[in-house]
Amino acid sequence: MSSSNRPVALVTGASVGIGAALAREFAHHGHDLVLVARRTEAMVRLAEELGATGAAATVIPSDLGRPGAAATLAHEVASRGIAIDVLVNNAGLGAAGRFDRIETRRIGEMLQVNIVALTELTRLILPGMIARGRGKIMLVASIAGFSPGPNMAVYFASKAYVLSFGEALAYELGGTGVGVTVLCPGATDTEFFEVAGSIGTSVGRRLRRMMSAADVARIGYQALAAGQKVAIAGPMNRVLAASGRYLPRRIVMPIANMMMSEER
Repeated sequence: MSSSNRPVALVTGASVGIGAALAREFAHHGHDLVLVARRTEAMVRLAEELGATGAAATVIPSDLGRPGAAATLAHEVASRGIAIDVLVNNAGLGAAGRFDRIETRRIGEMLQVNIVALTELTRLILPGMIARGRGKIMLVASIAGFSPGPNMAVYFASKAYVLSFGEALAYELGGTGVGVTVLCPGATDTEFFEVAGSIGTSVGRRLRRMMSAADVARIGYQALAAGQKVAIAGPMNRVLAASGRYLPRRIVMPIANMMMSEER
C-alpha cells in the first residue's frame, strides 16, 4: 500500500463481477484499495490494472465462508497499518432450489458470507471510523431483500437481513461522521446465476443482462458519496422493489416463485 494520503476502500468479493467493478469505480475516484476474495489470481490481475491508473491495491485472499475469517481479515489489515476509510461488504453467495434439496453445507456458507461475515467485519472496522470521525460503509444487498423468494428462500432472507441491518445502522450512526449506504442491485450480468445454479430460471434466462456490473458500481458509488441510505440500481428494479415491499404476499409469492423456478 502506498504512503499517499489517498483514502482506502476495502472491497470484499473483489475478484469479479460487482466487486471488481466497485474497486474500479473507487480507484477512478481517487481511492487506494484493499481487495478481498477467495481467488488470488483474479485479484492480482485487477490490482495490476488499478495500478496502471495510479491506485495502489493490496491483495488479501480470504474465504469469508469460513467461521472466523472476518476477524482474521480485520487483524491482517490492522497488522499492515492500513486505516480503512470505506468498507464495501460486497461478497455474497446464492443457491437456487427448494430449501430441503439444497446442501446443508451450502446453506451454512450462504449464512456465513451474506450475514455473519458481513456483520462481523462491519463491527470490527467501524470503531476506527467512529474514532476518526469519518468513514463510509456500503452493504451490498439486493432487490431480493424486499420480498420472500421461494426457490431461493435463504438467499432472499439473507438480503432482507442486510437491508434491515443497513437501514438501522445508518440511523444509529447519525452524527458520528460515518455514513451507511445499502446498495440493492437487481439481475446483473455477472457469474452469480451460474454459481447459484439458477441459470435455467426465468430470471436467469431473461433478466440477467438488465444491467452491467459497471453500471451498478457507478450507481452505488454515487449513492455512497451523496449519503443516500438505500440505493436501488435502475428504474425497473425500483419498481420490483416497491412491488415486493407493498403488494400483498398472495400476489408477490407466486410471481417470485415463477421467476426463480426452472423453465421447462
